[in-house]
Amino acid sequence: MKKLGERDIRALKIGAVCVVAILVFLFATSLRDRWAKVREESAKVRVQLEAISVDTTRQAGLMSIVPVFEMPVIEEKQKFLFRDKLNEQLKKAGIQSKPLQVLSTGRSPQAGYRLLRLKCSTKCRFIQVLDLLARLNDNPYLVGIEEMRIQCDPKNRQEVELNLTVSTFVK
Repeated sequence: MKKLGERDIRALKIGAVCVVAILVFLFATSLRDRWAKVREESAKVRVQLEAISVDTTRQAGLMSIVPVFEMPVIEEKQKFLFRDKLNEQLKKAGIQSKPLQVLSTGRSPQAGYRLLRLKCSTKCRFIQVLDLLARLNDNPYLVGIEEMRIQCDPKNRQEVELNLTVSTFVK
């Protein structure tokens, strides 16, 4: 190092600056490439989000076909809520029902909940049964239809005897 002249030291300094410039250039280009990939992926995600986003009228239409469900409450309260809503649906369908029978609660596959079953026995027209079935998903307490039996009257084919057992969750 002592034998290096002023010209050699200046060449070494210029070389060191060039090496640093080359390293900065390599780092900057790799950073620019990553940034371009991120922008490209971001643009793809934005396009997907725009495809998913729905205007409010279409969203309201989609939400209207999704069944609603109320979380279960204690058995006594849930029994009245479920029975009242089911009676309301029977009236909307034009079905005159005998008083609904509360069947014993049983275990459900869902941990922490039991099933409460209501049984409905009535005579009505077949079209009324179809109306009831079409509106049954509107009941926010309904979990499922456990049993449904339809027997036609041999004399009048439009008159049927309906035995329907539906269930809800209770705590």
